[in-house]
Amino acid sequence: MSSPAQDVGVLLRQWRKRRRLSQLDLASEAEISQRHLSFLESGRSSPSRDMLLHLAEHLAVPLRERNALLVAAGFAPVYGERALDDPALGATRAAVDVILAAQDPFPALAVDRHWTLLAANKAASRLMAGVDPKLSRPPVNVLRLSLHPDGLGPRIRNFRQWRAHVLARLMSQIENSADPVLMALLNELKAYPIPAGSNAWSAAGSHDLAGIVVPLELVTDSGVLSFFSTTTVFGTPLDISLSELAIESFFPADAGTAEAMRGLAQ
Repeated sequence: MSSPAQDVGVLLRQWRKRRRLSQLDLASEAEISQRHLSFLESGRSSPSRDMLLHLAEHLAVPLRERNALLVAAGFAPVYGERALDDPALGATRAAVDVILAAQDPFPALAVDRHWTLLAANKAASRLMAGVDPKLSRPPVNVLRLSLHPDGLGPRIRNFRQWRAHVLARLMSQIENSADPVLMALLNELKAYPIPAGSNAWSAAGSHDLAGIVVPLELVTDSGVLSFFSTTTVFGTPLDISLSELAIESFFPADAGTAEAMRGLAQ
């Protein structure tokens, strides 16, 4: 059986390789000797708790995986994980609610690391209306809902372009975290059929965004609505749930979309 030191050494090596760093690169950045790092990775030396956290910081290891490193080395986890409705997170949940409400009449939603919907404002709920009930029952995965043939997929005019954007973003997350749930989600999304008649690229109505951002062009009863998105995260989280929470805000890409969304809100 392998010792805890060897187990944590394997994990450290995996994270270093995932970040495409040599031992010399990481040792230089962390200001330790390459020899010491080599001993830690091979299990010849046992890392201290502070050294593990130091290396994890330089490797940009997510908080959840930092706990896994600590446990593998025989230490107690450092980072807590609370539900978003936990009273201890009251102030941060209030901040999320403020951001979502302030985005109205334009869509905004909060998601976790697996793109599970945690909260949404009224504008986002309006745009998600009409999808198959099986996709809108909790837990709702917003990527599945957006690309699924029974979800928003057939209503996305530039489906191929938006799909490429979604898949690229998901692959980037997988490279960063090696999360098996995201890997399974990626394979699922890749298997969805391309809706007939979908455009490869954004239509002329969003020409102002060409070469700047990828728009989401959604066909609705109010016409084609075009949005670009931004992502908001907590800057200095020490709680796992907060570190994995993201707020996706969608802004109108043209005056017609802004006017239509204000009309829907009324």
